[in-house]
Amino acid sequence: MTQTTACGTPVATGESATVGETRLEAELRRLAGSVPDPELPVLTLEELGVLRGVQILAPGTVEVKLTPTYTGCPAIEAMTSDIERVLHDHGIPEVSVVKVLSPAWSTDDISAEGRRKLAEFGIAPPRAHAAEGPVPLTLSVRCPNCGSTDTELLSRFSSTACKALRRCLSCREPFDHFKEL
Repeated sequence: MTQTTACGTPVATGESATVGETRLEAELRRLAGSVPDPELPVLTLEELGVLRGVQILAPGTVEVKLTPTYTGCPAIEAMTSDIERVLHDHGIPEVSVVKVLSPAWSTDDISAEGRRKLAEFGIAPPRAHAAEGPVPLTLSVRCPNCGSTDTELLSRFSSTACKALRRCLSCREPFDHFKEL
C-alpha cells in the first residue's frame, strides 16, 4: 500500500526511515524540525534539540512532541504555532503539538551543527558534557569573535534567560553565552 506525503512524494506505508518511524513521519519531522527557533532564529528546532518526535495518529492527523528548553519558556507558544503553520502548509489538516517535560531538555541536546551555527552567529555555544568524569569547577568561555578564553561575566542574563552576557578581555567585544544546563 502506498501513501502520498504532504510534499506529494509517494511512499510505502510501514516503511521505516528509522526504527519505529515511517518515511512519512520522517518527512513531517524534517519539516517540523526545519522551523527556526523564535529566540535564536539561527537554529532550527531540530538543531536546538527540542523536537522529540512526530507521529501520525490517523490520516491527516499528526502529533508533534516538543520539549521546551525550560518549563516556563515563553517561546513554546511561537514554536507551536510555527510548527502547526508549516505542517498545515504541507497538507496536514490536524496538527497537535504536545509539550513533553520528561526527559528534560539539556544543552547536550543541541546538535554539533547547532553549536557551530551559534558560534558563527557570535554566541558562545554551551560546552558539551562528558558522559562521565568530574564536573569542572571553573567555567572558561571561548570568545566567538577572537577565540580567547580570557572572558568575564557581565550579567547572568542576556536577551533571553538561556543566555548570559559576557565580554572578551582580549578583543573587548561583548557576546552572549548560551548557558549549560
